[in-house]
Amino acid sequence: MRVYVPLTLSGLAAAHGAGEVGPGPLTAYAVTPGLREWYVSDDIEELEYAALSRAAAASLRMIAGDPGAARRRVVVAVDVPEGAAVADPDQGLSAASLGEVRIAAPLPLAKAAAVHVDADEAEEDVAAAAAALGAADLGDDDARFTVDGAEDHELLWFGVQEIPQLIG
Repeated sequence: MRVYVPLTLSGLAAAHGAGEVGPGPLTAYAVTPGLREWYVSDDIEELEYAALSRAAAASLRMIAGDPGAARRRVVVAVDVPEGAAVADPDQGLSAASLGEVRIAAPLPLAKAAAVHVDADEAEEDVAAAAAALGAADLGDDDARFTVDGAEDHELLWFGVQEIPQLIG
């Protein structure tokens, strides 16, 4: 099963140094039954993209909570054994937790399939989105528009061997 773990660039640097994403428990995103039902698609690529997008939104929340973090969203795609990622059945179809899974143990970075990171030109929009996130959560339509501006940027794909260049 592929999971998408939200991070920041400093979190990616720490994971690279440790050789693992952790410690556990970790919150990640995956194609869960709830996400399948919400998205109403049988196309696994579309469903995985939806899970990746959920992780990118969680990365934005991490950035908003850390004023010192670089303003670029980071998601690490990791393949885990079946059963390692568990969806909380109590969450049901809560929009806030669609696709969310828990992973008990750290994830070896060697198991990562890819790293997804915003391009440099997304930094301004990501910074604005991080600053507007609180107001957007409270229902401010202008702030929501600003947050959506970050979502307009596609995360770029990088191989795990490229992490040193990303964090350097």
